[in-house]
Amino acid sequence: MSERQVVLGIEDLAVTIGTRRGPARAVVGVDWSVRAGETLALVGESGSGKSMSVLAATGLAPRSARVTGRVHLLGTELTGLREAERRRLRGRHVGFVFQDPMTSLNPVLTVGRQVAEASEEHLGLSRRAARTRAIELLDMVGIPSAERRVDAYPHQFSGGMRQRVVIAMALACEPDLLIADEPTTALDVTTQAQIVELVADLRRRLGTAVVWITHDLGVVAGIADTVAVMYAGRIVEQGPVDAVFGRPAHPYTRALLAARPDPAAGGGELVTIRGAPPSPLDLPAGCAFWPRCPVRGDARCEHEPPPLVSVSGRHEVRTFYPRRHDGEDR
Repeated sequence: MSERQVVLGIEDLAVTIGTRRGPARAVVGVDWSVRAGETLALVGESGSGKSMSVLAATGLAPRSARVTGRVHLLGTELTGLREAERRRLRGRHVGFVFQDPMTSLNPVLTVGRQVAEASEEHLGLSRRAARTRAIELLDMVGIPSAERRVDAYPHQFSGGMRQRVVIAMALACEPDLLIADEPTTALDVTTQAQIVELVADLRRRLGTAVVWITHDLGVVAGIADTVAVMYAGRIVEQGPVDAVFGRPAHPYTRALLAARPDPAAGGGELVTIRGAPPSPLDLPAGCAFWPRCPVRGDARCEHEPPPLVSVSGRHEVRTFYPRRHDGEDR
């Protein structure tokens, strides 16, 4: 069986944003790829570069950002393309689902009109055909009585139903890639689980590649095939989700996993990661996690950027002290 096609791949991606206080290095030398039918989860604290790396890869970085590196979408290199061509490729092949559905929905247009617009623009459907497709998509994502509710407005839906509408919009052009940026954060726990299962089911049925951006490790364990853990603009660990979660090799990954609330532990004190991430305006010369690291070693950690090394197979980690699969640090 041939290997699945890489839908989106980035190589040595870097993003520097101009600010009044100087250049901020938001993303530093990031590499990852996602294949058809697979889900890649980007994990890390706020400001780690998760969302910015994806926005830069798809041509949606802020105007003040300087983006370098290579980006391929279905074999086409996006770097250097004119914005009009990049917009066409993005509109046809990439669907976006963001954290707050109300920022993606126009309050004065019906949900059916908003779902239909993309089909008219990028698939060339007539207004009537696009409306029929909008009803089919709303039904696909679990909107009850879709034929009736297609003429409703966003404020007439609950938060979870609005997010389903946004997913229908994202799927309107049958995209090869779905990017979900913290899509469940604003939802209650039950609705979160429903949205996660919906995306997982759509991926299985449609073969869509998914990039899921989140800080919720519980979600990642249930939806992702591979995971990339980001810290201070870099990927510090990546690999199959079972390997990264079952045998975490980087101190930061271990700290994130240890900080997850455990309902079985009762009312015990929550584990936290001491300190705070460094400012992108002043990244350290060595390992960015060094000031917070519980296993930091010699002066290399402070003064030299650690290499990306293989732990086992596709499981890689960026540290001088990776944890072996037998549980011992090198």
